[in-house]
Amino acid sequence: MTGYSFPKGMRPSTLDERARFYARELNMPKLERWLEKRNGKTVFAVIIGRHTKIYPKQYEKDAVTTIIIDEYDDLESVRSQIIDFLPESVYYDRNVYDEKERIAGQELAFDIDSENITCPVHGSLADKMEGKQGLSFCKLELRMARKETLRLYKHLNETFSLMKIVYSGRGYHIHVFDKDAYQMSQKERESLAEALKVKRFPIDAWVTSGEMRLIRLPYSLNGLVSRIVTPLTVKDLESFDPLTDRRCLPRFLKTKS
Repeated sequence: MTGYSFPKGMRPSTLDERARFYARELNMPKLERWLEKRNGKTVFAVIIGRHTKIYPKQYEKDAVTTIIIDEYDDLESVRSQIIDFLPESVYYDRNVYDEKERIAGQELAFDIDSENITCPVHGSLADKMEGKQGLSFCKLELRMARKETLRLYKHLNETFSLMKIVYSGRGYHIHVFDKDAYQMSQKERESLAEALKVKRFPIDAWVTSGEMRLIRLPYSLNGLVSRIVTPLTVKDLESFDPLTDRRCLPRFLKTKS
């Protein structure tokens, strides 16, 4: 079990809870609509138990590795494989591939995680890493991440027009679907990430620059904190509280609330 510290009500999900979520609760129609805007086949990935140390015994040797799911017939086939692995995290590949499986572009995204926020109580990410609490966060950091996401969205809205916000479990992602954004070069992405850092946005530059091609799959379960990865509108985000909002609570927590 993880030794990380989270706000009250957030905790790792059990294997049984993961199984019930993916068998009965994963919103397949909404997931299909999310992926419709992508051209070509989507590659998925799972991490079974890297941070939670919770995994099926038969996958002990692969618990901390990233397992790619690129052979499937349809989304139901993907779900079947997820139910087999019972992972703590599910991702999809932001790269767009052509018919010869060459990279034709990449979905631009921005990642604001609570642990990257410098907290007046718990300090910076470096402080947390020194205490082996790199993934830990508190209620205050959650609120600060929400405000930072709103600030970043308003800033990006001056350049991009097709954006979606997603609550990721520990923080927020902003996805950009403008056609021009898909064609940005690695250098252009790196320059954008650096410019945002200069403006003091606490983003994960690896995600924006494209070095980290995987991003958490909307509507999946973040098994580290037992929260559903939830797309939100800007208006939703203004008052969103992941500790209590029922949209991001899986049924196994709702029945106990």
